[in-house]
Amino acid sequence: MLLRRCFALLLVLAAFLGSCAAVAATDDVKITALGSHEGEFCARDRAMVLEDPNGLRILYDAGRTVAGSGDPRLGDIDVVLISHVHGDHLGDSRIAAVNQGTCAQPQTNVGTTPDSNSVEIAVGKEARIVVGSEMASFLSRKVEKLGGDPDSVQLVRFGASRTIDGVSFTTVPAVHSNGLSGDFIEGDLGESLSTAGLTAYVGPPTGYVITFSNGLVVYLSGDTGVTAEQETVVANQYGAKLVVINIGDTFTTGPKEAAYVINELIKPTAVIPSHANEAATRGGALLPDTRTAVFVAATETPVYLPLSGRTISFDADGLCTSGCSNP
Repeated sequence: MLLRRCFALLLVLAAFLGSCAAVAATDDVKITALGSHEGEFCARDRAMVLEDPNGLRILYDAGRTVAGSGDPRLGDIDVVLISHVHGDHLGDSRIAAVNQGTCAQPQTNVGTTPDSNSVEIAVGKEARIVVGSEMASFLSRKVEKLGGDPDSVQLVRFGASRTIDGVSFTTVPAVHSNGLSGDFIEGDLGESLSTAGLTAYVGPPTGYVITFSNGLVVYLSGDTGVTAEQETVVANQYGAKLVVINIGDTFTTGPKEAAYVINELIKPTAVIPSHANEAATRGGALLPDTRTAVFVAATETPVYLPLSGRTISFDADGLCTSGCSNP
C-alpha cells in the first residue's frame, strides 16, 4: 500500500514538473525600449533590453538614453551588444535621468568619453560584451581600464555564432561606417585625430541575429542600408520572425527603404522601428508627417513602436502576445 502511494505521488510530481516545463517552453521574449522620455519614441532613442524566457537580459546599443549602470530601468544585464562605435550607439554622453529636455532635443549632457556609456554599463553590471570585428580588442582594453575582466568582451564574426545560457548570437554585415571618434582615444593620438577631423578604424559595423531559447529569431539591424544578406542570411538562413530596423534616413536606411527590406527581403511576422532621429510620438501616439509614420504606412507587417519603458512580448513565431498596441 505504501509503495503504491509513493508511486502515485511520483506520478503526480512528474505530471506537475512536466506542466511547468510546458509553460516555460511557451514563455515569450520581452523587449523594453529605454528611451529619453517615458512612454515616447524620441529623437535619440536606440537602447533596448531583450529578455529571454530563461531570464538572460541583453542590452542593445545603450547609446545616450540610458542613465549609466545605475539607471533603475536596467535591472540585471547579462550581455551588452554594440552594433558599432558611433557616439549615438556606443554612448559618448548620456542622460542624467529620464524626461530631461524635450523628446525632439533630449538632454544628454553627462559626458562618458573616453570610456563610453556602453562600457561603463557593462563593467558596472559585470556583463559580457558581444561584438564583431576589431571592436572586441578595443573594447576589452576599455573594460580592463575600468577594472573589469577583459575576457568578458567576446568576439563573434560573421558566419559564426556564440551561445550564452541557451541564447545564440551571430553578427551579420551592416552597410555603414564605423569610425571611432578621437574623443574615445586617450593621449596624443585621440587629440590628433580630432584636430584632423579623422576617425580610427575598428573593423566593419554589424547587425545581430539572436536565436532565443523559445525559438524566436530576432534581427537587430544596427545602422545599415539595404544588404543582400538581409535576404540570404537573415531571412533564408536564420528565418528571422521579428526585426528591429533603423529608419532614420540620410545616415541609415530611410523609412521607405526599410519598408522594402521588411516587405520584400525578410518578410518577418513583426517589426519594431528604431533610430528614427525624430520625436515620433506625443502622448504615446504616432505623429503624422514623421518618418515613422511613413514607415508604418509603407510596411505590410505589423509594426510596434518602441515606447520607452513599455514592454512588448513575442512568442516563438514573432506574434505579439502583450503590449501589442499598433500605431
